[in-house]
Amino acid sequence: MAIDTTPSQVATSALQAIPFGSMIGGPLKACIEAQAMAAQTSWQFIQEVGLNTDPNTGKKEAVNISFLFMQNGRMVQLNVPLLTIVPIPYIAIHDVDINFKANISASSSSVSEQSSSSALDAGAEITAGLKIGPFHMDAKMNANYSSKKDSKATQDSKYSVEYTMDVAVKAGQDSMPAGLAKVLELLGNSLDVSDPEGTLEVSARKLLLSKDMDGKVIPVSLIATYKNSKGIFEPKAINIDGVTGKVSDDSMVFEFTKSDKYIVVAGKKNVEVDVQDAGFDTKPDTPTP
Repeated sequence: MAIDTTPSQVATSALQAIPFGSMIGGPLKACIEAQAMAAQTSWQFIQEVGLNTDPNTGKKEAVNISFLFMQNGRMVQLNVPLLTIVPIPYIAIHDVDINFKANISASSSSVSEQSSSSALDAGAEITAGLKIGPFHMDAKMNANYSSKKDSKATQDSKYSVEYTMDVAVKAGQDSMPAGLAKVLELLGNSLDVSDPEGTLEVSARKLLLSKDMDGKVIPVSLIATYKNSKGIFEPKAINIDGVTGKVSDDSMVFEFTKSDKYIVVAGKKNVEVDVQDAGFDTKPDTPTP
């Protein structure tokens, strides 16, 4: 009987039909999508926890944490960016292990049974008699023949295919990207100790007015700077009654043309500035004729 190769052909076809691309590429695609979701979650955390958004301008500002402590015998305030003291979740997938196993089994059984027998049923009877004198002889002969033929064949084939896949993903806190690390470094360098009531400084507490050769008063300038309790410059918060100032960078510049005592006010701070007349006349003497 010829060998039945159908089971091996079925197993080979089943192995070739396995979608290795989708079965292996599917978990890898899922890992990439998970990594993208993790990065988006980190960005949402930074926006929701570490940044404030101005509803009018849309500008973002880092959230600062302020608290008071004693330094050199006086109470001072420390302003710290929140992102520098709160761990930022930055989860990354480190390893992806994919184990795939395909179990294909095929079997075939074939039973062939054949039996044959031959019989020929043929009957012949021959009777003969012979009489010779007082003797008499009889002869009789029978012959039979039969023929029979039977055949039987049985064939059974079966196969099965089983797929098994194990996927192991290892993830953990990853190092900060270079850009984010630089931002945190800049925020860390911005740590500042300030006065809870603000800080007001002036370029001088006593100013002298002078006159030119024509006897006109030469204006004298005063530069004032003010930091609020958060350590932010606020030049527009500086005021002097009766004198109009001009903003210059982080300072306010005032010009005086009259001698008097002026009070520089900013927030809860104030400084007295004394503007005095020099008391001399630079007008040249008239020559005597």
